[in-house]
Amino acid sequence: MDKHLVFIVDDDYSLRRLLEVTLLSWGYNTQTWSSGETLLKNLDAKPDVVLLDHMLPGMSGLETLEQLRKHAPDLPVIILSAQSKIDVAIGIMRAGASDYFTKPVDLKRLRFALNNAVKLRALTDKVQALQDTLESTVRFDNIISNSGAMQAVLKMVEKACRSDITVLIEGESGTGKELIARAIHFNGTRKRNPFVVINCAAIPRDLLESELFGHERGAFTGAYDRKIGKFEAASGGTIFLDEIGEMDLSLQAKLLRVLQTKQFERVGGVETIVCDTRIVSATNRTLRDMVAEKLFREDLYYRLSTFPILLPPLRERAGEITLLAEHFLTQFAERENKGIRGISSEAMHVLTSYPWPGNVRELQSVLERSVLMAEGEEILPDDLPIGLRHTQATEMMPPGFRFFATRGDVIPFEQLKEMIIREALEHFDGNITDAARALDMGRTTLYDMVRRMKPKG
Repeated sequence: MDKHLVFIVDDDYSLRRLLEVTLLSWGYNTQTWSSGETLLKNLDAKPDVVLLDHMLPGMSGLETLEQLRKHAPDLPVIILSAQSKIDVAIGIMRAGASDYFTKPVDLKRLRFALNNAVKLRALTDKVQALQDTLESTVRFDNIISNSGAMQAVLKMVEKACRSDITVLIEGESGTGKELIARAIHFNGTRKRNPFVVINCAAIPRDLLESELFGHERGAFTGAYDRKIGKFEAASGGTIFLDEIGEMDLSLQAKLLRVLQTKQFERVGGVETIVCDTRIVSATNRTLRDMVAEKLFREDLYYRLSTFPILLPPLRERAGEITLLAEHFLTQFAERENKGIRGISSEAMHVLTSYPWPGNVRELQSVLERSVLMAEGEEILPDDLPIGLRHTQATEMMPPGFRFFATRGDVIPFEQLKEMIIREALEHFDGNITDAARALDMGRTTLYDMVRRMKPKG
């Protein structure tokens, strides 16, 4: 592992030399400078930490620190000063120094501070690398599309990135609503700040308020400590409220207040928290219909839908199926280290003929499974889930005979019902909520039926 580089900047040669010898014995590489001006001219060497004298001739230590913050904002800078006054120390730390030492320097403490500064720099670089990787995945040119409908969506997304306007993304499950939300955040002005996701359908209603706004110790049974909510965690950034249509009406009122006042209180608390958080929400339900049915607040709907974006289902973007399938094939073949080069024309015909009720998420799941199943260099029809092949085989049959497409005898009703349920669950990756909605039955009813089914095999 390369040694970490420390710049030592002090006009006192004896101190520079002492620090240089000491740091070399600790395993650091060093470069020494006598002025802030020469330090700034040599930043191309990319130091990991700077030890900077407070009282330099010419450009002072604080002036040098100010310039360093412009050119290398994440570079740890430790100030060394002959002054021990508390107001001097406060001024130095407010200027952005990582630490502050009075002269003569306590070398034991300095070694500890250097070690921490190096770890902080390494962590900062790692976070930045992850941030850059994440941003690269949500660039507009990485959102695969060749249909007019999706191109219109991307133009809307690009406009949303230019401001902090509240956005509502509507579309069926699996159409890529979270990907669009991420694109809005990571291509906007808040991209260096948090992007926090919360699925309103996945959290029990009595806990969702605490998840969103936090709680104080003792606010309810089990609240042993203060909890910071998602809105506070997303301060300065974006909160993505997925499945907003599942939010309870009473909680909708509190969310409306946040949108109106930019303030809230933790559950069980009296302190008002100022909220600088952009809201992007998504739903696979039609909120306008829910408003008419008194299931969603009308005033909140208009606040959330200031800038609506409607994602078309995959069946209306048929031209993208081939592009997406090839993209997922490349992704999963590389991950599984399999030499699959393409999809056979017969298999592609099955893929493009299927209606994709689970949209892009279902297509992604099918390609992941097919890559694992494939034995050769191409995805073949037999590598695809049986449900896709049956759909194509039965398209031309009269509706009354489709149940008997794979056998010559009549299928018992209970067995047929079980086959349909298993097929629906496979389509939706085991998501009972989505499967129940597709089968037009209650979630609890479907759950009970699944629980009573015998294990497959």
